[in-house]
Amino acid sequence: MSEQTTSVADTAGDDLAQSTSEASLRRTEARSAEIEAQIAQDPTGFRVMTGDRPTGNLHLGHYFGSLANRVRIQDAGVETFILIADYQVITDRDGTGPIHERVMGMLADYLAIGLDPRRTTIYAHSAVPALNQLLLPFLSLVTDAELRRNPTVKAELEATGDRPMSGLLLTYPVHQAADILFCKANLVPVGRDQLPHLEQTRVVARRFDERYGRVDPARPVFPQAEALLSKASTVLGLDGTKMSKSKGNVIELGMDADTTAKLIRKAVTDSNRQITYDPENRPEVSNLLMLASLCTGRDPVEIADEIGDGGGGGLKKLVTESVNEFFAPIRARRVELAADPGYLIDVLRKGNARANEVGDATLAEVRAAMNMVY
Repeated sequence: MSEQTTSVADTAGDDLAQSTSEASLRRTEARSAEIEAQIAQDPTGFRVMTGDRPTGNLHLGHYFGSLANRVRIQDAGVETFILIADYQVITDRDGTGPIHERVMGMLADYLAIGLDPRRTTIYAHSAVPALNQLLLPFLSLVTDAELRRNPTVKAELEATGDRPMSGLLLTYPVHQAADILFCKANLVPVGRDQLPHLEQTRVVARRFDERYGRVDPARPVFPQAEALLSKASTVLGLDGTKMSKSKGNVIELGMDADTTAKLIRKAVTDSNRQITYDPENRPEVSNLLMLASLCTGRDPVEIADEIGDGGGGGLKKLVTESVNEFFAPIRARRVELAADPGYLIDVLRKGNARANEVGDATLAEVRAAMNMVY
């Protein structure tokens, strides 16, 4: 038994490594393009799962990086589950912080950008017991060594220095697998850096089938979830580094126009008055041009040519106008939503109820496969 376990673990390690190889990435990109074409023809064969940790307010990087794509997928007719991962807040923190306010703020952001609770199920980790119960059988399918090799676990461990790693952080990849598999999602929007997480989920699904079997001989209990690779452009922070709430270099979705203008005025540019789009040599200027491009739908080179020798001041003025005009209706809707907490609670409770229906059905099938129905 121990030899078999070692062999399976080694295979899983190979799978995780191969998921980021160039050949594998090319195959994933090709398959992702095929899936986009299939969605355009018939979206009913897919169920998407994605979500966020409520550790702070959502910002423009979130919007252009993933949120806008979720609305697009929803509007294409794909059944969508969006998780507010409140339990995962404590994977690397000593407490929950102002968790209630952040969950409500995240929900208001979701609805303001166009996610429709009649078509998209929005729910909270802590409100779906069946999802979290799946951790127990799933943990029996992975090894300590595999978890420690996971890129996110390794990165978090390095970031914490000498601080002991919590069991929740160590098992974070398995919790993510439960997030995806509890609703039997077969499609997950991800960036290239998140492919190892998805491969870990696929490994868990395969091992469950191999070890515990099936309720229906014609199909495994869990699908092999596929990646829908993001095509979104990366937006840097206002200081030219990675956008991060902890750095204070972000524009939050809920900020008003005046606050946005003040932040953009402080954005880093350079001393060259001639504005050009040159991401390699002028990353800060090019980042602001890209932000204006995303908000206006215009080419960043065209925008740069229009500003010409207007310098950083001219660039920031145009970016401020573009951002505030684009987000004005979203912000107005968010103000309305935030003023009606009863409605937000109702949306979340209905989403939790739907997630529990799905999760309970999945857990029942898992127990049947494990011969644990009494």
